[in-house]
Order: sequence, then C-alpha cells, then structure tokens
Amino acid sequence: MEFCRIAPNVVLGKETKIHAFVNLYGCSIGDNTRIGAFVEIQKGSKIGNNCKISSHSFICEGVTIEDNVFIGHNVTFINDRYPMATSAAGDLQTEEDWSVVPTLIEEGASIGSSATVLCGIRIGKKTFVGAGSVVTKDIPAGEIWAGNPARFLRKADR
Repeated sequence: MEFCRIAPNVVLGKETKIHAFVNLYGCSIGDNTRIGAFVEIQKGSKIGNNCKISSHSFICEGVTIEDNVFIGHNVTFINDRYPMATSAAGDLQTEEDWSVVPTLIEEGASIGSSATVLCGIRIGKKTFVGAGSVVTKDIPAGEIWAGNPARFLRKADR
C-alpha cells in the first residue's frame, strides 16, 4: 500500500485490496473489496463486501455502500445540501456549522464513471446509473437511470 494514507481508525475487511494514492480515515470497508488509485473515503462512510470503488472517486462522510456495488471512475458523492465556505459570522465553517445528509447505495447497484450523487439519495438494489449522470432523487430498485438530471430509462434486465 505504497503512497497511501490509512488512518488507524479505519476498519478493513479480509482480502481488501487498496491501490496507490488512497486516503482513508474513519471509515469501514468490507471483505474482498477493491479500492482504486486516487480514492478518498471519509469518516463515517461504510463500504460493504465485494465492492469495486474505481479510481479518482470521492466517498464523503455519510455515504453507505452496501455489498456487491460497483462505483465507476471519478464518481462523486455530496453530503451537504447548502455547502458554504463561511458561517453566518463570516468565519470559515467548522463541523458545528452544518449537518451531514446521509446517502444509501443498496446492494448490487452500479454507478457509472463521472456520476455525481447528491446527498439524501437512496439508490435501489441492482440499479444502474449511467456515466456522467447527476442523481438528484431516489432511484427505485432494478431500474436504469441516466442524464442530467438522471431520469428513468427502463427496467434492468438482471
């Protein structure tokens, strides 16, 4: 795990593979999961078993990814509905100035490269999100969605 920063409070499952230039802190990652290069996974995030997190992805605090999920390259998650640099008083914001809005990616979902998932979203089991999509609302299980904003295309065949 050359050139990785893995905090001592990270919980790693058995047979988890982590590539170079990864930053992990305060998260948990299940068994047999692969984390690609240049990935950051923040505190409070949970990654299940048998997942693939592709390179350059950002998984922020408050994201839960269940088992057997595919996250494509450069996927970004958001955890704040109204992000701001400063507080009402004009000081740089701290953790006390905002609240994490959780997001859930259910078992077997696949999210295509360069997708952005806004906070407070639930992506259902065995759902596909197309590359480059912006997910702005919940996606039911077993469907294919794509676009900006992501829209229903059809039921998944699997």
